Amino acid sequence: MISLADQAWFKAAPLRRIFALLDAEGGEARIVGGAVRDALMGRPVSDIDMATTLLPQAVLERAEAASIKAVPTGIAHGTVTLVIDGKPFEITTLRRDVTTDGRHAEVAFSTDWEEDAQRRDLTINALYADAQGRITDHVGGLADIESRTIRFIGDASARVAEDYLRILRFFRFFAWYGAGRPDAEGLRACARARDHLATLSAERVWSELKKLMTAPDPGRALLWMRTVGVLTALLPETEKWGIDAIPGLVEAERAFGWAPDPLLRLAAMLPPDAERIAALCQRLKLSKAEAARLTRWAACLPIPDGTAESALDRRLYREGPDGAIMRLRLDLALAHSKRETETAALPRIAALQRLLARAERFEKPRFPLSGADVLAAGLAAGPKVGELLAGLEEAWVAENFAADRKTLLARLQAEADKAGN
Repeated sequence: MISLADQAWFKAAPLRRIFALLDAEGGEARIVGGAVRDALMGRPVSDIDMATTLLPQAVLERAEAASIKAVPTGIAHGTVTLVIDGKPFEITTLRRDVTTDGRHAEVAFSTDWEEDAQRRDLTINALYADAQGRITDHVGGLADIESRTIRFIGDASARVAEDYLRILRFFRFFAWYGAGRPDAEGLRACARARDHLATLSAERVWSELKKLMTAPDPGRALLWMRTVGVLTALLPETEKWGIDAIPGLVEAERAFGWAPDPLLRLAAMLPPDAERIAALCQRLKLSKAEAARLTRWAACLPIPDGTAESALDRRLYREGPDGAIMRLRLDLALAHSKRETETAALPRIAALQRLLARAERFEKPRFPLSGADVLAAGLAAGPKVGELLAGLEEAWVAENFAADRKTLLARLQAEADKAGN
């Protein structure tokens, strides 16, 4: 029998205390979902979610009696979070769906483990481990983990109709855990329901996309998303631009030691058109920081291989490094993908690596003057102050930031005297 009993995370004191709390006096708890899946696949276990036969109020009462911090994070749907030594454990009462509308479900509490398993999305996410580490599998998840098959539980179309976000979860889990071709029934269900993705909140969609794009290699998942029309439904901007750059980017990430970057991978699939990028950021409700970074990339003009480091510094000062770093990485990934077929690729790779290293090390110099210096030089407050300061700064940048404060103050005084005459 498969068991998790010997794994270090399973023997940790906080988890053992949770089991002791919930399994006492007729209760029963089991670990469910990602922790079991990852443990069986030899991956690190982080978040631990648990299911229990106890009602939420009973979980709260037991936690209070044991002086364990309890947070009713989703009590209407049966979820209570218990915190021990700073580690959260999400505890959810066994459930069955009463009604669903493709986004939300009305649930009823249950004590039936198989019924709880049947309402979940994918077979590899519906495995349970009890306090002894014994695995319970009601849906064929163990065999699917062995073959790395990503499969919906029961009727694929019915599972998708319960929550259309499961379309993205199907491809996300395929990107992270799948092998070979995706399950044919799952593909068909996702293709038939792709228009319903428009009913989902942008935040949920972008959250799933970002997780998918963070996979070590999302290329096969993106290819199948494009094949069945899901990618175009989500990102119409990719229809004529495509995903062809993704394999080369993933290869470059491995070669140069770059961490997977979902925004960089997204940029590789999009045309660098500022107007269209702005619309995409608004549609998917990207965070301000994400939208700003993607917008700076779209606005960044090409950086020629022969650009001098001083010229690059001037651009980085004016535009910021984010957009340039993204552009240089994408250009470097493209050159790297051609290294075995084009003789010009190797010197281009070397030049781009030099520029990228410069951009990644760049720290914006501080302009030594301020508006107070202009006023102190005798110029009256008004638009002329900003104009004079901007002109001096532009000249300072053009000279590669060489002039010091003393030199700039002398120039400022001369300009102020000239303006005053």
